Amino acid sequence: MVVYTDNDEYTSPISPTRLFKALVVDSHNLIPKLLPQAVAGIQLIHGDGGTGSIRQINFLEAIPFKYLKHRIDVVDKENLVCKYTMIEGDPLGEKLESIAYEVNFEATSDGGCICKMTSKYNAIGDAEIKEEEVKEGRESSIGICRVVEAYLLKNPQIYA
Repeated sequence: MVVYTDNDEYTSPISPTRLFKALVVDSHNLIPKLLPQAVAGIQLIHGDGGTGSIRQINFLEAIPFKYLKHRIDVVDKENLVCKYTMIEGDPLGEKLESIAYEVNFEATSDGGCICKMTSKYNAIGDAEIKEEEVKEGRESSIGICRVVEAYLLKNPQIYA
């Protein structure tokens, strides 16, 4: 199995605790609300939303993917760390067995945060993982974060 690792980070003016609550703890409610043109809904398939839970994200026809499933590996509310793995769905295609993600939210001196993201693409056999494909996923993830960030900036009382 070939593993391709991608690291990225972005800064946000939102505090790490608020961004963690919005993007991790309550994402199943918030993301469909903020992206109604893309996300039909997020369902809890197994568990209570914590470690070991499985969530399914269903997309609308406008999106080239029908659905994907994430297994929640770690939700550390104290250290603001989330680890999860995409275990099923159209984005994996025929090349990928899974994609493991780790997201850390760290405070900055100006009251905002740095969001550090690591993605590990686990290929099936010797399948080649292309940088363009990884870039698309990275840009999509950061785009979602920016939509949530804009919402939190307009609504400072939410997740405070």
